Amino acid sequence: MLNDEEFTDEFKKGVSALTRSSMEFGVVPREHWNQPDWIDEEKATAGRAALKEADIIYAESVSYRNMCRFNSGFFFKHPLMQKYRYYWRIEPDVHFHCDVDFDPFLLMQDEKKTYGFTIAVYEFRETVLSLWGHVKDFIKEHPEFVAEENSAMFLSDDGGDKYNLCHFWSNFEIADMEFWRGPAYTAFFEYLESKGGFYYERWGDAPVHSIAAAFSCPRKNYTFSMNRLWPPSLHHCPQTEQKEPKDIAHVTHIRALTTTDTPA
Repeated sequence: MLNDEEFTDEFKKGVSALTRSSMEFGVVPREHWNQPDWIDEEKATAGRAALKEADIIYAESVSYRNMCRFNSGFFFKHPLMQKYRYYWRIEPDVHFHCDVDFDPFLLMQDEKKTYGFTIAVYEFRETVLSLWGHVKDFIKEHPEFVAEENSAMFLSDDGGDKYNLCHFWSNFEIADMEFWRGPAYTAFFEYLESKGGFYYERWGDAPVHSIAAAFSCPRKNYTFSMNRLWPPSLHHCPQTEQKEPKDIAHVTHIRALTTTDTPA
């Protein structure tokens, strides 16, 4: 477990008593969690006010933005995470309606999958007004990071001109951290970080992860994970007896965007 402050001994003891598994506790470095000093606070304040006016959830929350930035670019760098390759993100208040009748980590390993998801939703447009423009600029500078047979058309309905706001909901993602630690995603995150949009707008880790994976992962490296999860507002449970998760190509009809079709 990670926190931006040291866990108390009482907390560690209480949590550890709830499981037979070993528990580890760590502190997130200040520079990985707090708003960077170089952010223009006046501009960030104005951005939060605009989202409040638009009645967007977490409009004024800096801590939410800290979390989105941390999950986008830093959690997989923490020393406690270095011995792990795969992770499965599970949120509070999640219920499992059905048994998970396969080992998702073995699936990822055996089938050489990079990213798995449970549900795709739309982002609030007001939170990512400038994100797609920066994505296109990054791709122009780094066409070498666009994979052939990718899933970029999942993100755009007009050949890449505009972002359609679709993203894999990262609350329930399962992924290979070697992708996040690799050169393509490292360069992508550092580019977005330099633009300040995590604080000037409210860029979430879900669209950031989704866009990076869609452009830089071959489509065959996705899996639609039949995890049967229940967040507070959405749910998914299979309607058939199928026990194995589906490949993304069988769940969503996506056209691949090759490097020769990179949006301008």
